[in-house]
Formats: sequence, structure tokens, C-alpha cells
Amino acid sequence: MTEENITVSDNSDLEDNTQELRGYLSKWTNYIHGWQDRFIVLKDSTLSYYKSELESNLGCRGALCLKKAKVKPHEFDDCRFDVSVNDCVWYLRAANPEEKQQWIDVLESFKAESGYGTSSDSSTNGGGLRRHGSVTSLQSTGSNGRTSRRLTEKIAELETYSELLSKQGLQLQKYFDTCISMYPQIDDGDTIDAAKLADGADVKQQLQEVRATSASFKATCGASVAALQHALELLKRRDRQARKAEELYMALKNQLTEVRLASKPGPDHEEGPHSTLPDDEFYDAVETGFDKMEEERCARVPATRDELGDTRDQVELPPPAIDNRLTAHNLWTEIDRISTEQMAAAFEGVGGQIGWQLFAEEGDMRMYRREMEVDGMVMDPLKAMHKVRGVSAREMCHYFYNPRYRYEWETTLETMTIVEQISADALVCHQTFKRIWPASQRDALFWSHVRSAPDNVYAVTNHSTTDDTFPANTGACIRLFVTVCLACRTEWPAGERPSRDNITTSIAYCSTVNPGGWAPAGVLRAVYKREYPKFLKRFTGYVVDQCRDKQLVM
Repeated sequence: MTEENITVSDNSDLEDNTQELRGYLSKWTNYIHGWQDRFIVLKDSTLSYYKSELESNLGCRGALCLKKAKVKPHEFDDCRFDVSVNDCVWYLRAANPEEKQQWIDVLESFKAESGYGTSSDSSTNGGGLRRHGSVTSLQSTGSNGRTSRRLTEKIAELETYSELLSKQGLQLQKYFDTCISMYPQIDDGDTIDAAKLADGADVKQQLQEVRATSASFKATCGASVAALQHALELLKRRDRQARKAEELYMALKNQLTEVRLASKPGPDHEEGPHSTLPDDEFYDAVETGFDKMEEERCARVPATRDELGDTRDQVELPPPAIDNRLTAHNLWTEIDRISTEQMAAAFEGVGGQIGWQLFAEEGDMRMYRREMEVDGMVMDPLKAMHKVRGVSAREMCHYFYNPRYRYEWETTLETMTIVEQISADALVCHQTFKRIWPASQRDALFWSHVRSAPDNVYAVTNHSTTDDTFPANTGACIRLFVTVCLACRTEWPAGERPSRDNITTSIAYCSTVNPGGWAPAGVLRAVYKREYPKFLKRFTGYVVDQCRDKQLVM
């Protein structure tokens, strides 16, 4: 999504929050269709989405109230963020981290201005629920019930003391009023000793009663103060218990929410031996991903030479002899050894004790495999035998080796970087492959070498290597390790000159891939049973189309 596809408006002179943001994001739909481009609109405190901008006036396909939403950047994916309201979650991906941050900033600023936050406090208490200090926020249960009963008892005591103090106060007040009425000559500023007045007056008979009432009043006041202090301690204890119960409740609520979300098939259902996706759903999702890539490839217009740029290898055809620059390189010993071994193995037979099993057959094409698992990961060696007419071995290997054409026939390729151009017949290349959910994204770093051999044989060998510039498994991608060989031999009738009408090229394609991470064995085997024949037909068909009406090169 480019900047011109994003529209932002902020009318700061209005009282209401009127920030708007609209543009295309990838939204995860379901395990079959995975990520789909959707037109997302933030307007009037509502986040809504449409299938496309053209349909934005026909009604949205879904909406979230942003005031109650929680915005969370993904932990590992730099381009992804999630927007959720309770159990409803939108998984969104921008084209790059900058655009993702732009969306998050606007969403966060909106929530801050509207009085709702996505701070750590709200994230830990259920995404926006605020804690209140009221001691009556929760019903008393368990040990808190004992506190509640004791508090009730203290309240009853205080009510009794209140009645006693009221009666005793009235009695004392009546006695004091009698004393005042009998001695009106006393000034207001003088100190009145009620006991002395009683001793020398007609109210002397009330003296004992007043003294008893005064003692009771003092005792009642002391008991009331003690009961109040005890009740206060009980209230504090109940408040602490209520807060602990509330924290436990919110923790359990968050845990329940996470379990509910984890039970739904979403983009975070990563591959692994504990994946909750059944194998059939896993395969359906992968199959749909491959179908989508094939549709994109068919709809893609071939790039011109100018559009390809200068980052591609400029070798036109594989040289008939090994380039001297390669023999001086520190990888030469490994390249020479593995290429020689792979070429010899490519043309070996598939019978006898080798254990190859035929698993696909179509016309001249035969595909074989040997089942092999290492640490629970499928690493079945594969071999394909095919014949193509009208194309030479040198031409076939040219299009397989030369990175300039790789985007046109390799549908799973996302990015490609030539790490080192060793020579005219060897290079080191780093490739990232499109992610096919629910499998994690993969990348590969390998050297590629093309060479000729007697009897009109050419072969390309790719083998994984290491480079400090591209360390393995440090980002979002899982590093896969490959050993691939495409060996081709061209033949034509004896006594005739080779031409496009009479040449036949036998192809042997051998592949051993360590996926670098777990995936269901049945799914992997079903996928390569489906994809490898399609790949070989697609590639050979592409080469035939490229060579048509061009001069034959042997």
C-alpha cells in the first residue's frame, strides 16, 4: 500500500474526534483463503472494511467500535497489527512497517482523545475495564464471607452503642438542664461543676444516678471507639480481599479470552507438532495458497529487459567450459564435488535396491520418491524423469540457472538477491518464498553452478551454503536447506544435423529439501505429489515457449 492510497484527515477545531484513515490492508479471512486485500476505513469512531474501494458505497462487510477496541502490534511480524473487541479480532497487515505504524498511531491517538486507552493497564485488566475501589464491587465469598459476618456483628454492636449513647446523653443533658434552671445567676463564662451543684442543692438525690450514667457514658464511648477501629480494620481487610478477587477474576477472564481466540483458526496457528489444525484443513489451506499463486503467475505480464534492472545476472548462455574464476574461489572444492555427485546420481537408474517408488506418471514424465524422515521432518529425495522435444540441454539449463527468468516460472518466489556473482557459471543467491499459511515463511541461501559434460550434457546444481550477511532463522523466515540438480542430455538421430525438429532432451530432476521446521508428513507428501509434476510441466513448457522461433544453441 503506497502513501497515495492512504487518506488521513484531522479536524482539530471540532469537539468530536473526526480523525479519518482509509486505505488497503491485508485482512486474514479464514484458513482456506488466508490473507486478502481489503479496503479499511476509520470514520466516526468506527473501523469498517470493504472488499474494495469501489464497493465502499454499498455497505461495509464488517465493523468494530473503536472506542471499545484493543489495538495490538504483532510480536514478530513487523507489518501486522490486531484490532479486537472482546472475542472479535481483525488480523491486519500493512505493506510495510511504516504504514503499519501510521495506522496504529492514528488508532491510538483516537482512543487517547476519546478517553479510551490501550495502555498496559487496560491490556492487563481485560482491554479497557477500569478497576474501582469500591469494597462492594464483588460479592463476598469464601474467606471473605467470615470477614463479612464479623463486620456485620460489629455494625450491630455499633448500633447498640449508638442507642446507649443516645439514652445516656439524654439523661446527662436532662440533669445539666435542671442544674442550669436552678442556678440562672451563673454566667456563661463560668465553669459549672455539676457534682458540686448537686451536693448543695435539691438535686442531691440525683447524684448517684448521674455518676453512674457518666461512668456508663464513658465506657460506652470507649467501646464505640474500639468497635469503630475494629470495623475499620475489617473494612480494609475486605477491600484487600476484594481487590485480590478482582485481580484473579480479570486474570482468569484474560486467560479464557486467550483460550477462546486460540481455539479459532487464525494466522497465529503456526506450524508445529502441537498445531491444532487437522491435517485435512492444513492441506486445504496450502493447496488454496498454491492455486492463488498459479493464478497470479498466469495473470502476470512478462517483464521486459529494461524492467528487470541491473540486479539480475547478465550471463546469456552457460559457458561450455568451467570459468577459471570459479576454480580460484574458496567454494570451488565443495561445488565441484557436489556437482559431480549430483550429475552422476541424476542419470542413475531407479530400479534395483535403490528403493525409488513411482508416485506420479503423465506422458513422458515419471516421478519417483524415497521416503525419509529426520527428526520427524519429511526429507524425501525426489527424482523426476522427463523428455522435451525441440529444446537443447544447454538452453534448458540456461533458463533454470539464470536468475533473470526465475520470477517467470517459479511461482513461490517472493524476493531474490544475488549475494555474490562468483563467475559466469556460478553465483550465490538468497531467496525468500511466499508464505503459504499455515506454514511459516521460508527462505534459502545457496550456491548455483551450471556446467557441461560429454555427450551433450548440461546440468545445474543448487546447494545450500552459509553467509554472515544472511544468517539463518534470525527474522520471520525459517531457513530451508536444499540440494537440487537439473541434468539434461540432448540426442538426435545419427547422421543428421541437430535441429528443433529432431532433437530430444532427456531431463533428470533430483531434489532433497530439508524444510527446516515441522509440518504434517502426510500434507508434505500430498503437496509435492501435486506440485512437483505441475512445476516440471510449467518450467519445461516455459522453456519451449521461450525458445520457439529462436536459433538452436547446442
